[in-house]
Amino acid sequence: MADGMLHGVRVLELLGIGPEPFAGMLLADLGADVLALRRPGQVPGGGGLERGRPVVAVDLKDPEVLAAVRGLVASADVLLEGYRPGVAERLGLGPQDCHAINPRLVYGRMTGWGQAGPLAPRAGHDINYIAVTGALHAAARAGQRPTPPANLLGDFGGGGMYLVTAVLAALLERARTGTGRVLDIAITDGTTYLASMLYGMHRDGQWRDEAGTNLLDTGAPYYDVYECADGRHVAIGALEPQFFAALAALLGLDAAVCADRDDPARWPALRAAIAAAVLTRTRDEWAALAAGTDACLAPVLDLSEAPRHGQAVARDLFIDGMPRLPIARAAASGDIARTWGVDAALFEGAS
Repeated sequence: MADGMLHGVRVLELLGIGPEPFAGMLLADLGADVLALRRPGQVPGGGGLERGRPVVAVDLKDPEVLAAVRGLVASADVLLEGYRPGVAERLGLGPQDCHAINPRLVYGRMTGWGQAGPLAPRAGHDINYIAVTGALHAAARAGQRPTPPANLLGDFGGGGMYLVTAVLAALLERARTGTGRVLDIAITDGTTYLASMLYGMHRDGQWRDEAGTNLLDTGAPYYDVYECADGRHVAIGALEPQFFAALAALLGLDAAVCADRDDPARWPALRAAIAAAVLTRTRDEWAALAAGTDACLAPVLDLSEAPRHGQAVARDLFIDGMPRLPIARAAASGDIARTWGVDAALFEGAS
């Protein structure tokens, strides 16, 4: 559809797993004409990340098929690949190969460790990548081991989103220079950049390496998760004084226990008072009471509940149980396949 902001931008995707298909999905949702190529028999990565564009099976070891794919490279604006370093080169689709065909191509490479460095050829997953950045260490309570935030932080925050941001910037650069660029995007690089504020606070003596002792890592009692009367939880983030005052009023906290709330020596007593107050009502009772206030108290919803929350409904965030990007819509998969001129005689077919 012509209303997509990237309508007419052609993205050829050598389908990988995790952050790379997430980037392809996001570009498609922004309106780009994305065509994803997968290996014959390649199992879909799961999680719905391959939606929004046709996925075509190709055997890149077949010379005739490879020649056809190179023809697609010639008309592409962007190529995405999520292979280990050196794999695309061995297939004859590395950056030099593709830029010889199309010097305007923006070539986006998505890996965990990057194209260079001692770990570049090694296997890994989100939990490994965020471990070496310092970000996983920050996700821990006092006296407890770090808890991975699923694979949201590395794969999608430091990986897929970082890749899309770089692609969009490279397209703007190409509009000025007329030439493409190779983007070496690594989850470790992106996650480290996401941690910029923590590193800045650490440098300035405002963040300690001791887990659960800082303002934003559950060290502060007014930035934490608490259990309710029904065993469910609420999240409290009343950082600023005026929001903390609203929280104290909502919970009925005694003024004495709230005094000098920024003094870490007083945090244990304040934490106990907040915990005792929250335990007097159910999660949904607290959510209803907090809804009209600035107490910064929100219910912790599971994946079944979140799509039904009033804010999600008002923002139209889900379609058939899957999150959508409300700012743009992608073209229909069949239209994209026809736009690219996929040769059904060579390729297994689109899904």
